[in-house]
Amino acid sequence: MNGRERAILAGVCWGDTRQEEAGESLQELCSLAETAGAYVIDSLLQMRQKPDPATLMGKGKLGDLTDMAREGQADLVIFDQELSPSQQRNLENKLDIKVIDRTALILDIFAIHAHSKEGKAQVEMAQLRYALTRLSGRGTELSRLLGGIGIRGPGETKLEVDRRRINTRIKTLDRELKNLSRVRKTKRKQRDRMSIPTFSLIGYTNAGKSSLLNVLTSAEVVVEDQLFSTLDPVTRQIVLPGNRRAVITDTVGFINHLPHQLIEAFKSTLEEVKEADVLLHVVDSSSSNIHRKIAAVDEVLEEIGAGDMPTLYILNKVDLLGEEEKDTRVRNLPHYVATSTLTGEGLKLMREKMAASLSPSLIVHLLLPHYEGELLPLLYSRGRVLENRPAEGGYYLVAEVPESLMYRLREYAIEDGSQVDKIARNTEN
Repeated sequence: MNGRERAILAGVCWGDTRQEEAGESLQELCSLAETAGAYVIDSLLQMRQKPDPATLMGKGKLGDLTDMAREGQADLVIFDQELSPSQQRNLENKLDIKVIDRTALILDIFAIHAHSKEGKAQVEMAQLRYALTRLSGRGTELSRLLGGIGIRGPGETKLEVDRRRINTRIKTLDRELKNLSRVRKTKRKQRDRMSIPTFSLIGYTNAGKSSLLNVLTSAEVVVEDQLFSTLDPVTRQIVLPGNRRAVITDTVGFINHLPHQLIEAFKSTLEEVKEADVLLHVVDSSSSNIHRKIAAVDEVLEEIGAGDMPTLYILNKVDLLGEEEKDTRVRNLPHYVATSTLTGEGLKLMREKMAASLSPSLIVHLLLPHYEGELLPLLYSRGRVLENRPAEGGYYLVAEVPESLMYRLREYAIEDGSQVDKIARNTEN
C-alpha cells in the first residue's frame, strides 16, 4: 500500500434521509478518501432517529466501529457527517485513533490540488477557519475543566496565542485574495469594454468540465479521473457559429455538503461564475443520481447569489448511455444538450445553443443610476439602445438586449417610461 493510511468510513443518518441516499453518500466518501490517498478497508453505516450529541452514533455501533478499527489495524476513521469539536475528541478517545470528518477530508484534497498562488491562499484560509472552530471547542472544554478566576491554566494562554496567530494569518490571506480579486475584476472590465461575452462551466466534481473545455477550445488542461482535479479557474477563447467570439471559464467542481469555509474562501474565484453571461451546467449522465447532484450545485449557486442566472445544461458522457437511459436521465431538465467528448456527439449543437443564448431577444425599459454608468458601453456593444435620455439620478433607456444580460440589468428594469415622468414630477414638486 506504499505507506497509505488505512481508513474506515463511518456514516450516521437520521430523520428523513433514505438508506439508499445515505449509502450513495458513503460511496462518494470512499472516492474522496481514495483521492486523498487513503486505503479504505471497511465502512459502517447507522440509521438513527436522531444523532447522539456526544459521539454522533450510538454505543452499540460505536463498539462495532472500535472492533473494526482494532481488527483492521486502521490508522483513521472518516465520518461522512461534520463533527463538532467535542464529538471529534470523544470519538478519538473511544477509538484511540485519529478521527476526521468529511469537511476536513475535502479541505485536505483541495490542499493537494491547489497550484496557483490564489488557490493555495484560498485553501489555507479555509483550513485555518476550520482549525479555529476546533481551537474554540478546546478552549471551552479547558475553561470548564480548569475552573474560572484564579485557577486558569497555561493551556488556555497557549490557545489564545494560537487563536491570535490564526486570526492574523487569516487577515493577511484575506488582503492577498482581495488584491488578486481586483486584478481579475480589471480583466473582466477589459472583456466588457471589448464586448466579449462570457460563459462559465459549472457542475458537480468530476462531471467532465475540463474535458469539455479542452475539446471546445484546445485548452490542453490536464484531465484526471479524480475529484477536484481542477481548482484554479482556466479561461480560454472560443469561436461560436457566426464567427462570434466569446470566452469560457472552467471553475472548481461542487459537491454535496461543500464546506462553508471553502465557499467563503473561494468567493473571489466564484465571482467568475456570477459575472458570466450564461452558465454551462455540466452533468455526468452516467451518474445514477443526476438530480441530487444538480440540486447540490444549485445550492452553492444560491449561496453565492447566482441562483437565477441563464443556464444551459450539458448532459455529458452520453456515450455511456443507451437511448432509453438517456431519456430517463434528462426527464424534467430544461434547456439541455447531450454531449460526449469521446465521440463528439452534441458538440456542434452545444456551440449553436451557446451562440443563440447571446442573441438579442428582449426589449427592456431601464432606469440606470449615474454610479452604474459602466453598464452603458455594455448596452451599446452587446445590445441595441433604442432610446437614451437623462432622468433623475441617472438615465432612462429603452434597449434590445440578450436575455443573458438581464441578470446584470434586472434590478434597474422598470415597466415603462411613465415611471420616469412620475419621478420627475415628484422631484419638481
